[in-house]
Amino acid sequence: MNTKDIVYVALFAAVTAVLGLFPPITLPITGVPVTAQSLGPMLAGAILGARRGGLSILLFVVLVALGLPLLSGGRGGFGVLLGATGGFIVGWVISAFVIGLLIEKFWDRLNIFNAALSIAVGGIVVLYAIGNLWVSIVVDVSYWKATVGAAPFLIGDVIKVAIATAACLAVRRAYPLISKAR
Repeated sequence: MNTKDIVYVALFAAVTAVLGLFPPITLPITGVPVTAQSLGPMLAGAILGARRGGLSILLFVVLVALGLPLLSGGRGGFGVLLGATGGFIVGWVISAFVIGLLIEKFWDRLNIFNAALSIAVGGIVVLYAIGNLWVSIVVDVSYWKATVGAAPFLIGDVIKVAIATAACLAVRRAYPLISKAR
């Protein structure tokens, strides 16, 4: 890993932290607060690729575990990772990695459809699989109930997929940071 890679990793860890400063938007129909912070792993994976994207979110999660109040609402500490939302936070690392892997796979033929699909698979399907499993364990409910309980958040996540897709394609055209998957 060279200096440029380290800078990108640190930069996207910082971007993810900054996204936590935006106040949550409460969806009018469901009353569910949606934060901007889960956009961070989507952007990291889509713009930096699997290795650097995953490492940037891993750095962010380690800083949170060490107690820095980087999560939305000023939360931080190892205890947060053991709480009900901890699976989603730790899942961000895997999510960013999977998104990056898929973007790298489609790099030569990356278009709006492939980019959106890659980001949705990693940022919603993979993330919800991990996060809902953790919720079901911590809260002691069935996986199905945890999944149904997370459904209102899909609205915000679909919007984040659209934002990350636009950013991914814009960066690819202007200043590509990912090369073809090896």
